[in-house]
Amino acid sequence: MKRFLDLADFERAEILDLLALAESLKNKPQRQALAGKVLGLLFMNPSLRTLASFQTAMAHLGGSSFVITPGQGTWQLETRLNAVMDGAAAEHIREGIPVLASYCDALGVRAFAEGKSLANDLSESLFRQIDALCDPPLINLESAVNHPCQALADWRTLDELETPARAKFVLTWVYHPRALPLAVASATVHMAAMRGMEVVVARPEGFALPREIMEKARRAASASGGSVTETSDRTAALKGAQVVYAKEWGTTAHYGDAAADARLRAELKDWCVGEPWFAAAEPHAKFMHCLPVRRNVAATDEILDGPRAVVRLEAFNRLIVQTAVLHRMLS
Repeated sequence: MKRFLDLADFERAEILDLLALAESLKNKPQRQALAGKVLGLLFMNPSLRTLASFQTAMAHLGGSSFVITPGQGTWQLETRLNAVMDGAAAEHIREGIPVLASYCDALGVRAFAEGKSLANDLSESLFRQIDALCDPPLINLESAVNHPCQALADWRTLDELETPARAKFVLTWVYHPRALPLAVASATVHMAAMRGMEVVVARPEGFALPREIMEKARRAASASGGSVTETSDRTAALKGAQVVYAKEWGTTAHYGDAAADARLRAELKDWCVGEPWFAAAEPHAKFMHCLPVRRNVAATDEILDGPRAVVRLEAFNRLIVQTAVLHRMLS
């Protein structure tokens, strides 16, 4: 495996095989499998779980890692093509990425959406640049519209919970004080569709997922026997749900317009998951979120501290599945 950038790059059988490897390595660790190997981690944006879990996974396999956070002890990196570099950035990714890649056996990169042009972010223009500049294996630690590591961990979590392949999976928009990227929402709807689930995206008007993301998910659902629909009727969406996955994202009707986004979300603070949301769901429906989550903004304390929440299991499974990704890439 040379690249881990998008679950859509793999056949469903390959994902199942990777999940089986994750289970095997959890039960029978291979502490020296990657002895002498080095993982480079470049974080252009903040991280807690991704940073810690990848370093831990590499250590558990006997390898080592280094972390670069541009502007914090290292030069700031410029990403724009044809930039006149007379500002804060002292180094361009066209030099920085190949240099870092030459120091390691695999490179993981986090580079969020710019959040200005929906077309540019959907095209993954920045990550395509990085891909072209990186010769060793490359891992997407979250890009403009994808987060395959989170999606793989969520798939494993659903398997651990023995959630049926055809269960109803509701991806719901929830409130946040500001616009957040589409990466997790995009990766999640595709993951659940690829798994074969009945996927419903619940969101307010103005926050519909882009057509390109929905069409990609529907193609995955068609291949797996699942389905994908989208609605602003939250009550109808939650009826019969076995999984409620909450995620925040910015308006797509006025993408990149912070003022318009703020006006739309100002009246949507009731999109905070509480126990009443589960009135029409299955009795033992579970609550998922990728973290970090703002308590009593996106979900209530009652939900997050109660039996429905499996957010900590999702976070732990980041370590388990990423161990398998690294093993498959480098062993």
